[in-house]
Amino acid sequence: MNLSKNLVTKISISFTLAFALLLGSCDTLNQLSKALDLGTPTDAEINSGLKQALEYGTGYASDRLSKEDGYLGNLAIKIVFPEEAKKVENTLRSLGLGSLCDQVITSVNRAAENAAMEAKPIFVAAIKDMSIADVKNILLGADNAATQYFENKTTSSLEDKFKPIIESSLTKVGATKYWSDVIGRYNKIPLMTPIEADLSNYVTQKAIDGLFYEIAKEELKIRENAAARTTLLLQKVFGYAAQQGA
Repeated sequence: MNLSKNLVTKISISFTLAFALLLGSCDTLNQLSKALDLGTPTDAEINSGLKQALEYGTGYASDRLSKEDGYLGNLAIKIVFPEEAKKVENTLRSLGLGSLCDQVITSVNRAAENAAMEAKPIFVAAIKDMSIADVKNILLGADNAATQYFENKTTSSLEDKFKPIIESSLTKVGATKYWSDVIGRYNKIPLMTPIEADLSNYVTQKAIDGLFYEIAKEELKIRENAAARTTLLLQKVFGYAAQQGA
């Protein structure tokens, strides 16, 4: 079998690049990525590569948030008292009822974590529905183009899926009771204006906001960090996108 010297070189670099991916060496990966001329990706490669990256990124974000403390342990997305109820929290804490407030916060975050595991199939369906025009617009668009696409395409479905799960979870983990206790105690304080807050709507929205926050982080990672592109196809597709944006 006769192979051209150029082809042999490319095959050798490909194996070395794959080995570097396994080792996770960012510097080696970047050097080899530049050394290997992967060429301009076809429409089929762009379609496959971007969808592969989006499915991984959305799945990873959903899995991470569905674990215990996925929301509660993440200060960027931790669900706290709604703004209109901040006065409630401050008043109750000043009266020595801080533990009750803490129970509310823990329970609403647990409810969000229970709902997060249901997000993955919704994102998979949205990815499958992408046209090649959608794919190219995302690939060559802003750093959060994919996140914006998902916000437009999946928010309604996420709300429909999340809300009943969150309502059930709020009851199961005691949040509904804790919230009723908090609001009830606050509303009994003399001279205070009674307050009503829809807890399930609030937690549903914050859970979805947190999910998109994490997806945006995953999107930025694969756009900016060559080491996050763990296959040759991703190297080719996102390397091409980087060149177009240069």
